[in-house]
Amino acid sequence: MNRKRISNIIFLVAIVLLVIPQTRRPIQVTLHKALAIFNSPSIIKETQRTKLKDYNWSLIDETGKSYNLKNSKGKVIIINFWATWCPPCIAEMPSLQKLYDKYGDNAEFIFVTDDSIDKIEAFKAKNSYTFPVYQTASNPPDGLTTKSIPRTVIINKKGEIVIDKSGAVDWYNSKIQEQIELLLKASI
Repeated sequence: MNRKRISNIIFLVAIVLLVIPQTRRPIQVTLHKALAIFNSPSIIKETQRTKLKDYNWSLIDETGKSYNLKNSKGKVIIINFWATWCPPCIAEMPSLQKLYDKYGDNAEFIFVTDDSIDKIEAFKAKNSYTFPVYQTASNPPDGLTTKSIPRTVIINKKGEIVIDKSGAVDWYNSKIQEQIELLLKASI
């Protein structure tokens, strides 16, 4: 066989694998995991940061308990908008779980999705995730509305958005950990 024929066969196999639902998602997740390494969030300069004016945002956790973002005012907050069906969301979840494992006692982690509780529970159980997941009960404050997922926002104790990144990211990298350490040590 010549090279052109081999490359055509490989191309056709790749297309077929991307069309079949059972193989499409794992391929997409793997590609997004690879891309996440290069999709590094940048720290927003202090002079360009948006400050939350309103923390009034009602959420409902997986058990049906109400929660309001006002309870997190004055803390470091990490908010992730995601869905169980979203390949880039799935790709970044292991790194977010590691971040939660390391900083969950010191920072507020809020994972927001519109998925049903059944889907959330199954997804978390399948992947052994322990982070808290919420559904919205009211519109988010200005600065936290989103039309694309995944989107992760890190807010300092003063209510300023320090990091705002869409797309799959390796959130357990040293740059992010250093920034969270600085935010946790900072006073209001």
